[in-house]
Amino acid sequence: MRQFTLEYWKDDDWYVGRLKEVPGVFSQGETLEELEESVKDAYRLMMEDDTAILPNMHAPVYQKEIGVDI
Repeated sequence: MRQFTLEYWKDDDWYVGRLKEVPGVFSQGETLEELEESVKDAYRLMMEDDTAILPNMHAPVYQKEIGVDI
């Protein structure tokens, strides 16, 4: 079993989320539990096409906070 980080937020009455380590895996659910199952399904579907993300899956991912003038 692989472990991933689920980043999620509320959008009106829906939970919306993505797998932080896997670009392109997004989903939604009416409850947090539904979101978790839905994002797992989205990951499994993406992995069926192993050319979709495998080349970059183990590349390091960096984060940096930036300021934006408004």
